[in-house]
Amino acid sequence: MTARTNHWATAPKVLQAMMSLEKASRSQGLEPALLELVKTRASQVNRCAFCIDMHTREARAAGETEQRLFMLAAWEEATCYTPRERAALAWTDALTLLAETGAPDDAYAAMAAEFSPEHQVALTLAISTINAWNRFGVGFRAVPGSVPGA
Repeated sequence: MTARTNHWATAPKVLQAMMSLEKASRSQGLEPALLELVKTRASQVNRCAFCIDMHTREARAAGETEQRLFMLAAWEEATCYTPRERAALAWTDALTLLAETGAPDDAYAAMAAEFSPEHQVALTLAISTINAWNRFGVGFRAVPGSVPGA
């Protein structure tokens, strides 16, 4: 795969706006490991190798295990995730595949049962932001393991 353009170097103000969204979603007290599971899962669905590489590394740094990361592709059948994580992953899939799912009521209800309204908004922002990052990564063919901005 050949990178198409270095979006970090080309439009740093645009990417700083994206980083502001990232910081906002992280500032609301959601568990770092949970956020990394969500980011990895959306990146799997969107087939963003750059983001999968980045977020599996960050998930491990946040204490996530290899086994749970391996199982993420089949999270619905896996028994290693808590009800809170499962609700977040279902909401991730629903919003990542929005055109197909329409954000169904059952996915929302499961998420709302596990997260406060403030955390519902923060989680939804995190999912929205990783989906936008995936469009940069896939669209510009970001190379896994490369350093943003270099």
